[in-house]
Amino acid sequence: MSYILGQKSLAELEGVHSDLVKVVKRAIEITPQDFSVHDGIRTLDEQKELVKSGASKTLKSRHITGHAVDLVPYINGKLRWEWEPIYQIAEAVRTAAEELQVNIRWGGAWDILLTSVDEPTEDIVSGYVERKRSEGKKAFIDGPHYELPKSEYSENT
Repeated sequence: MSYILGQKSLAELEGVHSDLVKVVKRAIEITPQDFSVHDGIRTLDEQKELVKSGASKTLKSRHITGHAVDLVPYINGKLRWEWEPIYQIAEAVRTAAEELQVNIRWGGAWDILLTSVDEPTEDIVSGYVERKRSEGKKAFIDGPHYELPKSEYSENT
């Protein structure tokens, strides 16, 4: 089955870095799981509210600069935060990013690039959790989040 981005998703992509937009548009073409762009650009005030509620951990979010998006599974007419469909979307994003030669960091494992590993997304997440645990830290997992790495994309590109 082939999916397309709806008008709300396309509106969320306005102002997002063109490389990330290309990856999202390619991912929707190849994913087995429909998704919606839940967040593209955020204002600082929006980000402050997300940090206050615990939904985000930083005021230096890549969403503010247009270098991040949240892709949420769309199932039976509703947005759903369920892991199996999130994993399917992550696989489609990884494939799209590899095709387009764009490195992507994923909220499922913040310490590596999604495009740098060739293992199932479930294993990527569990590996990240274990690495954090071995450091005596708690993992913050944000499965719908994808971003362009800072080392390759400054705030101005």
